[in-house]
Amino acid sequence: MATEQDHESKALMALRKAVAKALERKRRLGQYAVVWRDGQMVRLAPEQIGSAEAYESGGSAPPSAVREPGPDDEDPK
Repeated sequence: MATEQDHESKALMALRKAVAKALERKRRLGQYAVVWRDGQMVRLAPEQIGSAEAYESGGSAPPSAVREPGPDDEDPK
């Protein structure tokens, strides 16, 4: 029987693979991508997106570093 941690790991790998595929498609089509880095939205030009392997392996950021801003977060403006 698979543990909860196994399920989480499989789900995370599936999400990383989907993101890598979407970013690779955007790069090939010459489209920009918007990602969340260091607490801010960042617009990446197609040449800045990088390889799908880097995103699929989790090299872009640990899951704890990627989150949406919540209502309790300070407004940076």
